[in-house]
Amino acid sequence: MSRPIMVDSCWYIQQARNGEDPLRILSFLAESRDIATCGIVTAEVGRGLRQRKFLERYQAAWSVMLYVDSSNKRWEETLDLAWHLDRQGVTLPLQDIHIAVCANQIGAVILTYDTHFQKIPGIDATDKIF
Repeated sequence: MSRPIMVDSCWYIQQARNGEDPLRILSFLAESRDIATCGIVTAEVGRGLRQRKFLERYQAAWSVMLYVDSSNKRWEETLDLAWHLDRQGVTLPLQDIHIAVCANQIGAVILTYDTHFQKIPGIDATDKIF
């Protein structure tokens, strides 16, 4: 089985800006791979949805995805990774570091347009999944 896909917020946003339906695209990917999310992604994407009906549609899709809980342990791992990256001179947005930690927890590839993920050791990130 292929690795799960953790979908980053910017991927959802860019697909919508391109006139595409991100959830439709993900439904095709879900035929062969697990699709994952975490709380910070759902909050970032959800807050930008203008109409309640769209929020409810996304929430329904997220409810059937593999969910990586942001437990105390995940936040401790986020702090540890952020601290180490900072000491190496790599300062990244905390939400990106947390998404990477969540993806790493399940061995997921991150689907994103954000190049920040390329700076995190051990993280596989791409803008296309076939």
